[in-house]
Amino acid sequence: MAFDPIQHVEKTYAKSRLPIFKAGDTVEVRVKIQEGDKERIQPFIGTVIRMKGSGIRKTFTVRRIVAGEGVERTFPIHSPFVTGVRVQKLGRVRRSKLYYLRDRVGKATRILEATAEERARFEEMTAEADLLHSEKSGRREEKSDDEEEKSASSEQPAVPSSK
Repeated sequence: MAFDPIQHVEKTYAKSRLPIFKAGDTVEVRVKIQEGDKERIQPFIGTVIRMKGSGIRKTFTVRRIVAGEGVERTFPIHSPFVTGVRVQKLGRVRRSKLYYLRDRVGKATRILEATAEERARFEEMTAEADLLHSEKSGRREEKSDDEEEKSASSEQPAVPSSK
């Protein structure tokens, strides 16, 4: 098997822990912004209108309305400038590309929110992904001595009240 430099670079820059979200979800993308010699984190909150590509080339596009104008930004999911993606609301859509939202204005751009069952399934998937990530990295989430003392002191037996 010959050495493939492209695969080596892709493996080097690929993030090991990817966020779980899909088109229709409202997300907060935390982007690293460089201004002169200062660096800060800027949140970009909007609706995911598409996911595109695979592997290290995977991107997603987020749309939001700013001062009455639609603003779309496309982010590479493996970019070092994307420090985090947090799902705020789970959307319930029947398409993978939501380009029709570009033509809609006001309340017409609303997306149905996921049901309790869908939300529970999402939480389960996220927990499984966290568990797999912790097993893969070889770390077990063990409590430190301080945390064990705190949890032991908070679990005091209930005292029956005398009436």
